[in-house]
Amino acid sequence: MGRKTVNVGGVLLGGRKIAVQSMTTVRTSDVDASVAQIIRLAEAGCDIVRVAVPNEEDARAISKIVPRVPVPIVADIHFSARLAVLAAESGAHKLRVNPGNLGGEKEVALVADCLKAHHIPVRVGSNSGSIAPAFLQKYGRGAEALVESALAQARLFEKHGVEDIVLSVKSSDVRETVEAYASLAKKCDYPLHVGVTEAGGGEYALVKSTAGIAPLLLKGIGDTIRVSLSDDPVREVETAHEILRACGLEKEFVEVVSCPTCGRCEYDCLGLAARVRERVKGVRRSLRVAVMGCVVNGPGEAAGCDLGIAGGKDACVIMQNGKNERVSSEDAEREFFRRLEELLS
Repeated sequence: MGRKTVNVGGVLLGGRKIAVQSMTTVRTSDVDASVAQIIRLAEAGCDIVRVAVPNEEDARAISKIVPRVPVPIVADIHFSARLAVLAAESGAHKLRVNPGNLGGEKEVALVADCLKAHHIPVRVGSNSGSIAPAFLQKYGRGAEALVESALAQARLFEKHGVEDIVLSVKSSDVRETVEAYASLAKKCDYPLHVGVTEAGGGEYALVKSTAGIAPLLLKGIGDTIRVSLSDDPVREVETAHEILRACGLEKEFVEVVSCPTCGRCEYDCLGLAARVRERVKGVRRSLRVAVMGCVVNGPGEAAGCDLGIAGGKDACVIMQNGKNERVSSEDAEREFFRRLEELLS
């Protein structure tokens, strides 16, 4: 099913590009701290940033934040239609609300009128901790309850004339997340905000988020993603881009292919690979560089790369433009980086 297109402050959701999102971790009313964190996120490649709006001071702060940052701002609202309206009037490019806790249909209608007046979209949906009781009672916990609860929220805004809607059905369970989004994608044509909620921290959280997001992206499901980590939000953005790159959905980066090494490796392959990754981090160029451990599989596995190296105790082979050149191990890294700099220039 083709997706509708929703415009979030100039970022189109539902088009070809998948937008990366994150959320600030500082008080929104602390304008300077919020601006600094949003700029860091934007520099890391974040397309849209969400801010928490638990009170009036936070809502009003949006008017001071928006002119100072290069990306659209989404106001995250719960329990207050008044705050939702104030955030929109303060310049938020999108609202994220739960119509079930706004206080009733009268309040939903108030927010809907505001959305239409300011020509901004809204994200609604459910996660494993906020499924409407009626759907829990009917379906029990699981993907079906997530989907039907989210669609009911969308219908409530549709009833009041809102068409620019983004939907989400996040769960902290990977299988449930994948099943819910796969079902939702068949039942609506709204852009989908994809992610595994409350993934946690550390390496497990990275794996968990990837396990939930990547299968959906590979099926063409998802228009914007957020990796939810108990970490610096910049790490969320970096991980999101890594997922997009691994799925072949982002091309403008330098991919470093390297082997895990084995007992045949006779030079510092792991160290060199790490130094190469650090050098190309953040470079927006479509290149493929290989750092291989030995000459047994290295030349073949590096075929098709823009630049490659495979090592040995006394000599390394540098591969470029279909040619293999033998270089002494002592000079190999220097020569490899010289050629890499030429490619990056």
